[in-house]
Amino acid sequence: MSKNAVKVAEHGPWGFFHFLAYIGAAIYFISESNGGFWEVILGLLQAIVWPVYVVYHVLRVLGA
Repeated sequence: MSKNAVKVAEHGPWGFFHFLAYIGAAIYFISESNGGFWEVILGLLQAIVWPVYVVYHVLRVLGA
């Protein structure tokens, strides 16, 4: 068994959680758009980076 297979086996559940979070965010951002092609693309990109905004606002509230 290679080292990469072990890493996948150890981190598989977290990867699945992140995948579900991405799907949920993509559904949210796409449903908020008007349905235009570029708006859907922007919604998919926002679904990728939304955790950055969450961490930024949490740190801002905590005063860090």
